[in-house]
Amino acid sequence: MVSPVARSHAGFSAPQIGGLALVLLVITSTPLWTHVLPPQSDYVNHLARMHIIARLNSDALLSKYYEIEWQIIPNLMMDLVVPFIERWTSVYFAGQLFTFLTFVLIVGGVLALNRSLFGRWSPLPLLCLPFLYNHIFLLGLMNYLFGVGLSIIALSAYVVLRERWLARLAVSTAFVLLLFFCHLFAVGIYGMGVLALEIEHALAKRERWPRVLRNLIVSGLPFLVCVPLLLMSPTRQLASEFWWEPQGKFTGLAYAIETYSDTIAAVLVGSIGAAAIWLRGTNLLKVHPFGWVFLAIAAIVYLAMPRVLFASYIADQRLPIAILFILLATFQVKLHPRRVRRGFIALLLLLVAVRVIEVDVAWSELSTTSSQFKSSVRRMKPGAKVLVAYGDRTGGSEAVDLGLVHAACLAIIERGALVTTVFAVSGKQVLRIRPDYRDRVDTLDGTPPSIHEVLLSAEEWNRPEPAYWRDWRRNFDYLYVIFTDPDDPDPAPNYLTPVFAGDRFKLYQIIKPPEQRSGPQ
Repeated sequence: MVSPVARSHAGFSAPQIGGLALVLLVITSTPLWTHVLPPQSDYVNHLARMHIIARLNSDALLSKYYEIEWQIIPNLMMDLVVPFIERWTSVYFAGQLFTFLTFVLIVGGVLALNRSLFGRWSPLPLLCLPFLYNHIFLLGLMNYLFGVGLSIIALSAYVVLRERWLARLAVSTAFVLLLFFCHLFAVGIYGMGVLALEIEHALAKRERWPRVLRNLIVSGLPFLVCVPLLLMSPTRQLASEFWWEPQGKFTGLAYAIETYSDTIAAVLVGSIGAAAIWLRGTNLLKVHPFGWVFLAIAAIVYLAMPRVLFASYIADQRLPIAILFILLATFQVKLHPRRVRRGFIALLLLLVAVRVIEVDVAWSELSTTSSQFKSSVRRMKPGAKVLVAYGDRTGGSEAVDLGLVHAACLAIIERGALVTTVFAVSGKQVLRIRPDYRDRVDTLDGTPPSIHEVLLSAEEWNRPEPAYWRDWRRNFDYLYVIFTDPDDPDPAPNYLTPVFAGDRFKLYQIIKPPEQRSGPQ
């Protein structure tokens, strides 16, 4: 029997909350384990890089095209963890473990931050579980999300060590260093949290401005470790690649809660909002002052943040999901009345079930395309050179299409192929293309050409534009055309031989020019 002392203010003991969190985390992660390759946009491209890192020295096909140039880059956590796990398992399972670990960090971080702020454990932060699946997750921004979870844990440690300034400086510096190698934006999230904590502390203690300024300076010292790291990093060369636009700010807010169904996203937000209003009206809900300060700072940063920063797209639109997770840690609720406790558990189970079913059903439907793509890859010759083009230039804008954007990178994992869309951007990834093939890959992370542009270049192959796909008939063996319709005809029978036709893509073998047919390139 749990003593009243061991029982939290929310009506649950710490072991009960831990057990509930574990059970719900297992349930929430079910789609991860039942789908080997989730239909996320960038995920398979990152996974291909992990496979290259793990197998480069033992795979002659991969070593023919790729090389690894280890550098100080604020985007390395997945590169360090997943290839290490792949030593004992497949790259697919290693990716699943990394994603699950990301979930654990986020949920554990929200629970720990809430405990640090209020001094007791509460099940309320478990409301973050349905939002582990969001549009940013579907885009496959895994290093960033891993960094979000770690930044929330760092904020929890900061609160605990707030009055022990020497230990706080040491721990905070260690977290800043780790966050830097997760993602530069994760450092920014931690920085916003630290600033909000210091301002809230100053307001609560009514401190004079000289003392406040001193505390802010001391709290900012750990972030100085990023300065020499950035100076030594090739990422600094991307600092000039940024642009801001006002459109899309509301869309960024939606990205934090939506996956495939707008209706389900509205149900999730509406249910939590209605429960919060009722609890607030009955004085059962409390908001920590840090939450209001953090919300104000985050709102200003979000409105001011550019769309592209350090050549990273949707820099601003990925911020709301981190804000949401941190804000959920700033709520405390009294669940002593049995009816309130039961109602909370029922609501939590319902929201988790709705989101898991939504994602699992969508992924099951999309798994047909994934299976088709795997089958098409198996039709290729090992070590092939693969060009990717779009049948529809607007493709990839809908959530159901995200899994196709980088699906061609499966050929790297399965066939040791060279693929034009592989992430190999200087300053953003450690992967490099060997000099003999560097001009055949998009090293600027742009949008693939349309099939119309590809075919036009076949007629004008000697035009001066330095497009990596310009001389595609000579330089590539296969052509993937993604975002197609099932009844689309072969666009160029004289140049292409159909190999495989999927629901939303087609694979062609390229017919070489006459001078190349006598032997391999």
